[in-house]
Amino acid sequence: MTSYFQRNTSAAPLAVFRVILGSMLFVSIVRFWLNGWIESVYVRPKYHFSFYCFEFIKPLGGYTYLIFAICGLAALLVMLGLYYKAAIVTLFLSFTYIELIDKSTYLNHYYFISMICMMMIFLPANVYFSLDARRNHNIKCDAVPSWTVDVIRGFVAIVYVYAGLAKINSDWLLHAQPLRIWLPSRNDMFLIGPLFNKVWVAFAFSWMGCLYDLSIPLLLSFRVSRLPAFCAVVIFHLLTAWLFPIGMFPYIMIGTSLIFFPASFHERLISSIRGWFSRIGLNTFQSIPGRAFQVSKFKNLGAATFFSLFFIVQIILPWRYLVYPDELFWTEEGYRFSWRVMLMEKAGHAEFTVRDVNGYFENVNNNDFLTPLQEKMMAAQPDMLLQYAHILEDHYKKKGFVSPQVYVDSYVTLNGRLGRPMISPTTDLAKLRDNLQHKYWILPFNDEIKGL
Repeated sequence: MTSYFQRNTSAAPLAVFRVILGSMLFVSIVRFWLNGWIESVYVRPKYHFSFYCFEFIKPLGGYTYLIFAICGLAALLVMLGLYYKAAIVTLFLSFTYIELIDKSTYLNHYYFISMICMMMIFLPANVYFSLDARRNHNIKCDAVPSWTVDVIRGFVAIVYVYAGLAKINSDWLLHAQPLRIWLPSRNDMFLIGPLFNKVWVAFAFSWMGCLYDLSIPLLLSFRVSRLPAFCAVVIFHLLTAWLFPIGMFPYIMIGTSLIFFPASFHERLISSIRGWFSRIGLNTFQSIPGRAFQVSKFKNLGAATFFSLFFIVQIILPWRYLVYPDELFWTEEGYRFSWRVMLMEKAGHAEFTVRDVNGYFENVNNNDFLTPLQEKMMAAQPDMLLQYAHILEDHYKKKGFVSPQVYVDSYVTLNGRLGRPMISPTTDLAKLRDNLQHKYWILPFNDEIKGL
């Protein structure tokens, strides 16, 4: 272990990863802004669904545009390697703040980006091919400790492997769900569209997706299999981007996979970029050959402590669902932040009634409180149903209801099954509080999805 932590490698892979991360996030922020999603997702809604333990994260109204601007500027500075330490901390804080404003926008790749940005705070990604290195020759190096590259590879491997393990379940492998629902909706695609109506195609996609996630980190790690594995990464994620509206995630994962390539590949890539700069008269981003990045024993200890805790959490956290009874896909207790990607088609319908002790009651029109996206996500997720009930409780208290009681008539369908009630219509949700304990008030699933 001592020998490993003293080993150095080229700084080029870390520099290329920094450029890819910053550029992808900058494009994502610009894309979000130009499509008007800041207004529709964060500014216009009257209410927001906060994450448990992060209730202090509040929507900022019109100032949300400011935090997106800060996030985009930070991403650009990270890409350039300019004021890197301040920029990466700002990028992590601003992006994570945006991510935590509303639970209804949760996506695994938002969590992935937050964790990557947190890791990058502790990595010397600006000592090579950066404006910081050009401005300050004292930090300019062409080598960094090998572990600074390996921790990124390790985290990406965890994401893929856990995504693959999550697919080892009976719905995915034995019933090809939810792909049997999703693929036929794309049967209008040119030439290959009719194939998506075939059941065997859904099964092929399911099995190939599982094998891909489980094997791709290993295949990318060896020279003999790296190129075909990278071709598989490109094909897989471009096909995913083509079939499903999941934003920038496929392109981020394609760029991220380059971290598995050897240092010589990244050095050639940077050399090509330098050549382009030279042709337009800019001779910049030069490193000092033979200089390795050095850190004090105190900083080494701090980084070792952080990454040890980080990987312990990432390895254990996805298994927390095991402490809860009933079906994970039904209750979603322990579902988020566990790399369970596109595993279920879940839809619900929820009608709320608010009563008070004097016998008054009112049937709720959800459109008066929530956006279509919020209502769609809320209707199928128990913790969001409970949060919405408390939103209604507070609203009707102000309206004059005495000790409001909130009831819901909810039906949810999961992976093509018939709809069934999720919460008893006689349960007063206003009396319940969210916590980390099992939500006993969720009605049993009365079915089983076998697997991990």
